[in-house]
Amino acid sequence: MPYLSPALTLLVAAVKKAGQSLTHDFNEVEKLQASVRGSEDFAKAAVTRAERILRQELSKARPSYPFAVDGQAEPQGPHFVISAMDGLTNFAHGVPYFAISAAVVDNSIPLMGVVYNPATDELYFAEKGCGAFKEGFRNHERLRVSARKDLSASLLSVHPGHAELADYQQLSAALLHSGCVVRNAGSLAMNLAYGAAGKFDAVIGMHSSLSSFMAGVLLVKEAGGLIRDLHTKDVRSENLSEVFASGNIMAVNPNLSTMLYEVINK
Repeated sequence: MPYLSPALTLLVAAVKKAGQSLTHDFNEVEKLQASVRGSEDFAKAAVTRAERILRQELSKARPSYPFAVDGQAEPQGPHFVISAMDGLTNFAHGVPYFAISAAVVDNSIPLMGVVYNPATDELYFAEKGCGAFKEGFRNHERLRVSARKDLSASLLSVHPGHAELADYQQLSAALLHSGCVVRNAGSLAMNLAYGAAGKFDAVIGMHSSLSSFMAGVLLVKEAGGLIRDLHTKDVRSENLSEVFASGNIMAVNPNLSTMLYEVINK
């Protein structure tokens, strides 16, 4: 069983406490499906409650750490990057594929991250230099990205984020023509966790918010994957600052990296 540092233990505990609130609300959301408006309002209120709990717990643990805000300048020093709900539409429709995502970041470097789906009780965590893991009852499972080498036999997740519809359709068409299978599961945070676990061979996020992928980036990297900007000019190395600035993320196993980049940018 991997050793969880005190700081990572606190992060996991805060995420799980917020998850208890979402679990309770998710169990109620199916009862509201007959009222679309009621379901949407209920889901938004559920996220507000979960975010309040998450912020309170993290602030108690590390009162000096500020919280990053999507679209604003990165805070100085160690800080939190959180999303109390990545996959709101799924949640509101009773689909159990959404996540709480929380990371500790310093100078644009993710130091630890947690992605948790309270509906299925799947928790993924990583600390820089220590590997990525899925929580288990007795033993935690070490995560490894897939080893698949054939793009035409690959399963990819594409999350449109805030991309223009035409751009999303163009990218999806290019991937489908390459022979791979493409899915849009509705939560970039969970997609990245599944990528780290080797369930997706590659994960793409277009014009996505930092809060939705920061923790997942660390999971993939610690599981042996590569993180690149979709349209980077230099494919020889990773450039996380470029990814964080654009929100265009490609998380992929090393075997498929060059092939996938060429399909997307031909």
